[in-house]
Amino acid sequence: MTKKIILDQPGVKKILLDQPGEFQLFLTVPGVEAVVFGAFQTVDKEQTAVKVVVHHQAPHTKAVTNLRGVAGGSSKISFTGRIIIDKNCGDTNSFLTERILLLSDTAKAEAIPDLEILTDDVKCSHAASISRIPEAQLFYLMSRGILRKRAEGLIVQGFLAEKK
Repeated sequence: MTKKIILDQPGVKKILLDQPGEFQLFLTVPGVEAVVFGAFQTVDKEQTAVKVVVHHQAPHTKAVTNLRGVAGGSSKISFTGRIIIDKNCGDTNSFLTERILLLSDTAKAEAIPDLEILTDDVKCSHAASISRIPEAQLFYLMSRGILRKRAEGLIVQGFLAEKK
């Protein structure tokens, strides 16, 4: 089931995605600002999919969407993000980030960003990455007496934390 979120009051609205699924955000009046954050972790053979559509239907709106995921074991994480900016919705600013860490050779991930911009005078971009924990980060923590498993856990914890 798709969860629809209509933002129809000017001001900043913080939205925390704490479960997988499909989410549609509609920014319907000038002055609306959405800050969207979701962090997901899978283990064993779990599969998690998150789809977010941010639809700017009014000018002078702003959205920042940040999705983070960590996949371990033979699990899979899939992020699909889309920004839509309608005609006559200038002075709009929207950014989408999808970042996933793989903790094993059998973990899988997809990060699919998409932009649909139907007007001028906008700032809109996306970033997506799928990577592993850099050995240098693990080495640094382990050289301070932290066991590898604990070092990996600390890095994952920091990666999934919401940046204020």
